[in-house]
Amino acid sequence: MANLTAADGLPPLPPYTLTPRAPLVPPIPDNIAVLILPVIAYWVVSMLFHWIDVNDYFAQYRLHTPEELLKRNHVTRWEVVRDVIVQQIIQTAVGLAMAYIDGTEYTGKEDYEVAVWARRVRLAQRALPRLLVLLGVNPAGLAGKLSAYPALAAAISGGQYSFLTQKIVSDTGSVVVAPAFARWELVVAGAIYWYLVPAGQFLFGVFFVDTWQYFLHRAMHMNKWLYTTFHSRHHRLYVPYAFGALYNHPVEGFLLDTAGTGLAFLISRMNSRQGMWFFTCSTIKTIDDHCGYAFPFDPLQHITSNNAAYHDIHHQSWGIKTNFSQPFFTFWDRLLNTKWTGGDVTLRYERSRVAAQRLVDADKVKEEPVMAEPKAAARDEDEATSRSILAKSVCKKTAPFSSRRKR
Repeated sequence: MANLTAADGLPPLPPYTLTPRAPLVPPIPDNIAVLILPVIAYWVVSMLFHWIDVNDYFAQYRLHTPEELLKRNHVTRWEVVRDVIVQQIIQTAVGLAMAYIDGTEYTGKEDYEVAVWARRVRLAQRALPRLLVLLGVNPAGLAGKLSAYPALAAAISGGQYSFLTQKIVSDTGSVVVAPAFARWELVVAGAIYWYLVPAGQFLFGVFFVDTWQYFLHRAMHMNKWLYTTFHSRHHRLYVPYAFGALYNHPVEGFLLDTAGTGLAFLISRMNSRQGMWFFTCSTIKTIDDHCGYAFPFDPLQHITSNNAAYHDIHHQSWGIKTNFSQPFFTFWDRLLNTKWTGGDVTLRYERSRVAAQRLVDADKVKEEPVMAEPKAAARDEDEATSRSILAKSVCKKTAPFSSRRKR
């Protein structure tokens, strides 16, 4: 039996066979499901908030009163629904085009990728002896003292695992002995491949979306033409509500949301299943930022300081040039000094509530005379009818009496 040792002394990488990835939700392909899930999440979550809103549940956590929603917004709910659907049609069309270009996703290379990371872990160990020398430690002496723990001693020695071997079949069909990975190396490599890399991709996507949306969003406020032509439509909602989160001009919706998240997905090299998480989480976070409630039990409003209360300030006339960050973190607002610094906003919100209530009360006063006239007419008609009935009744009673007098 021959020995197989690579020139670099590393264990060989395993062979692999690629096969098309089975859909997570048969029969819908993953690259189609990734487009459907955010849309479903949008309407399910926003309708939950809408149900809470129309039934006036948790009123103590409202940022605005129903009267404010009625009087301060400059767009109807139907117009909001229409424009959101238009944006979702556009983003779905773009997603279908991307799915067509990307083609089929394959699986079967996972063990190979884990082994690649295990090799990197092995190579990293080669720096340990030099590091220990810099710290004044004799690596050979330390490894000798740890001989009872061969894996640890081998790591300290620079990844010298001469006692770890495996039997593999070579390209010629013969069985050969080759170096093998330590168990802990494969565990670490698996953790990196299955957890740390996807987490890094997700965090990069979050950073990219926050950066993309901050600067584009800010530009739409700083440039008068961009604001009046595109972004002003979103600010017709002075009192945001959940299903108005994606109420935008179609051009802005494409640039700000569809292009931003799409590029984050592509650059971070996520697969479709990672995209399901990323797009759906981004959608739900955007809805939550526009929900109009400051729930103490909503985890999304406590993970970061960018929450419904934070973004709602941006929707007010006095805070419109601040709090541009969305949808995840607020680091760009802090770094570039665009975070709201006007202090406590309680009195500002209270004035808005009072003003909206006065408008509603004024409308009721205007309606009262109009309502009073039909009531008065109905009352007069009832009185006339009563008099007529009474007169007929009197006539019926006196007629027989008159007849008797004549006889």
